Amino acid sequence: MCGIAGFFHTKQDYLKNREYFSSVLDTMRKSLKHRGDDEHGIYLSSRCGLAHARLSIIDLETGAQPMIRKAGENTCAIVHNGEIYNMKELKEELMEKGVSFSTTSDTEVILAGYMTEGISFVEKLNGIFATAIYDEALETLYLFRDRLGVKPLFFMRHEDTLLFASELKGLFAYPDNSPAIDKDSLCEVFGLGPAKTYGKGVFKDTKEVLPGTILTVSLDGIRELTYWRLKSAPHEEDFQETIEKTASLIQDAVKKQMLSDVPICTFLSGGVDSSLVTSICAKELKEKGIPLSTYSFDFKDNSIHFRSNSFQPSEDRPFVEKMVKYCKTEHTYLECDNDDLISNLYEAVDARDLPCMADVESSLLYFCRQVVANHKVALTGECADEIFGGYPWFHKNACFEADCFPWTMDMTPRKLLLRDDVLSTLPLEEYAKNAYEMTISETPLLEGENPTEKRRREIAYLNLKWFMVTLLDRMDRTSMACGLEARVPFADHRIVEYVWNVPWDMKCPNGLVKGLLRYAATGYLPDAILYRKKSPYPKTYNPEYEKLLGSLLLEVLEDSASPLNTYVDKKKVLTFLKNPSDYGKPWYGQLMAGPQLLAYLLQVNYWLKKYAL
Repeated sequence: MCGIAGFFHTKQDYLKNREYFSSVLDTMRKSLKHRGDDEHGIYLSSRCGLAHARLSIIDLETGAQPMIRKAGENTCAIVHNGEIYNMKELKEELMEKGVSFSTTSDTEVILAGYMTEGISFVEKLNGIFATAIYDEALETLYLFRDRLGVKPLFFMRHEDTLLFASELKGLFAYPDNSPAIDKDSLCEVFGLGPAKTYGKGVFKDTKEVLPGTILTVSLDGIRELTYWRLKSAPHEEDFQETIEKTASLIQDAVKKQMLSDVPICTFLSGGVDSSLVTSICAKELKEKGIPLSTYSFDFKDNSIHFRSNSFQPSEDRPFVEKMVKYCKTEHTYLECDNDDLISNLYEAVDARDLPCMADVESSLLYFCRQVVANHKVALTGECADEIFGGYPWFHKNACFEADCFPWTMDMTPRKLLLRDDVLSTLPLEEYAKNAYEMTISETPLLEGENPTEKRRREIAYLNLKWFMVTLLDRMDRTSMACGLEARVPFADHRIVEYVWNVPWDMKCPNGLVKGLLRYAATGYLPDAILYRKKSPYPKTYNPEYEKLLGSLLLEVLEDSASPLNTYVDKKKVLTFLKNPSDYGKPWYGQLMAGPQLLAYLLQVNYWLKKYAL
C-alpha cells in the first residue's frame, strides 16, 4: 500500500526545468510519506511527473516505483496504490502471450497488461487500487480506481496543470495551490459530514476519480470512462445454491486477500463479519503451522459505563474471547482512554483532511498505531452490513417511507447549534436532499419489482455509494496514516455483484438479519457468534468524556479568533450542555450522538483554522 501523486500539462516541458519540478514531485511525495516510507521515487518526462511513497508488502526487493517499462521506442511509467489479488492469474495469461517480467510485483502486471492489451486491461483487475499510468508516445495520463472506491484518488486543475494525489493534502503540496472552501464546502461539512458527495473533494475545485472509473488526460482534454457499474438482473439460484455460492465467494475473497510477503493479522470484534474473516484466515494459516494474530478494540472502563441500547446491545469482549478460543489465535486486547481520544481527535482530521467521524475515527487511528508496531497488513470485516443488509435502516418502515438518507433521518441535530444567520445562508436541507435524489436517480432497478423491493434496492444503493464509502475512507486514512494496510475482503466486487441481485427473502430469511451471510458462515463459527445480534464499532460510554468535550468546545467559542464562532451559536451550545445527551438518537449512523456532535464541531474548528484561514 502506498501514496501516489503527480501532475500533467499539455504544453509544459518539465525537462527544461528538471531540478525544480523534481523538487515539486518530492514535496508532493513527502506530504504522503505516512502512507509508505519504506521506499520512494519520482519520474519526470516533458509532459508528466509521477511520485510514489511505498509501503512494502509484496515483492520487497524489486517492487520499487515509479516503475518504467519500454516496448520498442515507447516508454510507459506507473505509480500504483493498492493490491491486485488475481495478479498470479493475470501474469500467467500475459506470459502465454510472450510477455516477460523482471519482478514479482503486481504493479508490473498492471503496466505490462496495459502495454499489451490497452487501458481495457483495468477491467480484469480484482483488487483495491488507485493507479496512474503515463504513456509517453501518446502523451496521455490514465488515472483509475477500483470498483468500490477502497483506495482514494483526488485530482484538480490548478491553472492549466492537472494535479492528482492519494490524499487531498498531496494536491495542496503543489506550489501556490492553497486549499479554499466555498458554500458547497460548508454544506458538505455541516449538511452531509462525515460523509461527502462522491466525485467531490469538498474543497473548492477538488474532485475525486469515481470508483470504477478511468480518467484519461491528454492533449484532447479530460475524458471519463465508467468501466464498472452494478447491474440488476433476476436471481436464478435457489436458496441452498445461493448460500453455497455466497460462501464460496467469501472464502475465495478472504484467501486471495491474505496475499502478502509480510505477516498478516485481523481485526476481531466478535461480530459475525470480522469473526468469519478471522476464522477463514486462521484455518488457512493453521495448515501452514502459523498462528493468526488478532486484535480487538475497546475503551477503558467501558465495562463499568456501558449501557445496552438498540444500537449496541452487547459488549464485544465476551464474544472476542469465544472466537480467540475457537480459532486459537494470538490475541491482543487494545484499549483507548479519554486522553487518547482527545489527543487523536485533530490528528484524525489531519489524516482525512476533513472533519470526520469524531472519536470513532480518532480511536481507530489510535488503535492502528498500536497494531502497526507488529503488523503491516490487517484484514477487516468492513462492508458486510452494507452488502448483506445489516443496518437498522434496511428493516425499519420509517426508513422506507422517508425521502432522505436513512442514517440521517432528522436534520435538526445538525442545525441545533448553528447560528441563525448561517442557517438562513446555507441551504443544508436542500443540499442534502439534492445529493440524496442524485443517488436515487442512479439506482439500477429491476423491471417488474414491487415498490417494497424497489425501495430496498434504493436503500442498498445509498449504502454502497455513501455509507460504505465513508467507512472505507475512515479505514484507509486511519490505517495509512500509520503505515498499516487494512484490507476489506467483503468489498470484493464479485460478492457485491452477486449479492446485489439476491432477493430480500434470501438475504434476510424469516426475518433473520444478514441470514444469508450467517448461513454461508456455518461451519466457520460457533453458534454464539453466528447468531449474535449486530453491535457496531465500539465507542466510549464514559460520562467524563462528554464533559471534557463540552469544556473544550466552550474554550474554543470563548476565543474570538476561533473560526467556529462564525458558524456556531455559543448560547445554543450552553443550553445544549445543560441537558444530558441521548446516546440512543444518533445524528449520523448508529454511533454519532451527543458527544460525537461536540467532538465533530471541535474537528470543524481545527479544520477551518488549518485549511481555510
